[in-house]
Amino acid sequence: MNADLAGAVAAGGLFLLLIVIVWQFAATWRARALAARESQYRELATKYAQLLEDNVELHRRTLEELTQTRTSLTSMEKMMREIE
Repeated sequence: MNADLAGAVAAGGLFLLLIVIVWQFAATWRARALAARESQYRELATKYAQLLEDNVELHRRTLEELTQTRTSLTSMEKMMREIE
């Protein structure tokens, strides 16, 4: 009976050890997955910031061209009024 108890304790200890190992493996895997996801989010944020800067530059150029177009149109209207 003493040997049975020792065997049961040993088996229980082995199962407990296996559970701890699996638990730690899962925790490590989750931490790596979170780190990879965080890295992807950083890359996405960097791309978004660059796209936003590009969009602002395009918007600035469009406004500049529109201003030039309005100036030209105003000048042409003025010329046409003078001709009439």
